[in-house]
Amino acid sequence: MPDYSGPNVRGIVPALLGPSNWSNSVPDWMPDAVRVADSVVLLVLDGLGWDQLQDHAAVAPTLSAMDGRSIHTVAPTTTATALSSITTGLTPGEHGLVGYRMMLSGEVINVLRWAVGDQSVRRSHPPRDVQAFDPFLGEHVPVVAQGELQGSAFSEAHLRGCDPVGWRAPSSIAVEAARQVEAGERFVYCYYNGIDKIAHERGFGPFYDAELRFADQLVADLQAALPAGTALLITADHGQVDVGDNVIHPSDELLAPVTMQSGEGRFRWLHCAAGDVAALAEAAEAEVGDDAWVVTKEQTLDEKWFGSVVSPPIQRRLGDVALCARANVSFFDPADSGPFELVCRHGSLTSAEVNVPLLGTLVS
Repeated sequence: MPDYSGPNVRGIVPALLGPSNWSNSVPDWMPDAVRVADSVVLLVLDGLGWDQLQDHAAVAPTLSAMDGRSIHTVAPTTTATALSSITTGLTPGEHGLVGYRMMLSGEVINVLRWAVGDQSVRRSHPPRDVQAFDPFLGEHVPVVAQGELQGSAFSEAHLRGCDPVGWRAPSSIAVEAARQVEAGERFVYCYYNGIDKIAHERGFGPFYDAELRFADQLVADLQAALPAGTALLITADHGQVDVGDNVIHPSDELLAPVTMQSGEGRFRWLHCAAGDVAALAEAAEAEVGDDAWVVTKEQTLDEKWFGSVVSPPIQRRLGDVALCARANVSFFDPADSGPFELVCRHGSLTSAEVNVPLLGTLVS
């Protein structure tokens, strides 16, 4: 279960932007480099879990040599939710982007594409209304990310008010981050999603090793380019689990009372009429309980899966019964599909998905 009050991705930005004196105010789980730094560059490597980094340390010597530890990400362990928690410093229950696909006004919106099916809903569901909190504590932070993402609705939801500095090739990240620090910026946010994409498409193997080696060189390039006195921090939004073709198709009997599904393959929400919840949870436990934690919405709220505060409007974005995979499986939903079958997936609460790195070094 994510620890939101301890070492967690949601605490990184408040620790860096909240206090005026890093040496006295950052929590003890932050890398020591921050305490003596003149400036900080935070690089989010999408999809790099702590467990995967330990398993592939030989192909990531730069990352492996950095000071740091594992920390928790959020629930569900998915990009839309975790990146929003990183930039806003809030729990999922507070910022409200509680999944990759979530219920909004009676329809299921894909948060990354900000669409229902193939239809954009940016005008009917303005991102600033769906996620109402400014990122980076309201400061204008340089964001070094793919240029094509700058104008997206999801970027507006979790990065609005920033100073976007788009890159067309990842080799530009180190150059641009160094330029921002040299121009006097005290904090720079960088984002790279190659590891996540390759894990989804190719799984763990030679392609993953090649990509992790590439990302490790990106970190080495940052160390070489950044001015002395800069702390370089590395974290991630979630880890990965190799699912392969282990896709569970819920039976017609189980889905009979289900009106729709949301979430994603390893954190699948089932929606039903209020009177069917207990029976649906019991039937799901009998059918898939060996492969998943079967929980009701009320249980997730009682156990504070999404943080201690989840307002009623945000609660309505959740389903009624969740299938959270504990085995290396995914739960099928015909409405949740893409151009190819995903090999590695994430979303649930296993160690491989929840634990992510927080690494740091001081450039000298």
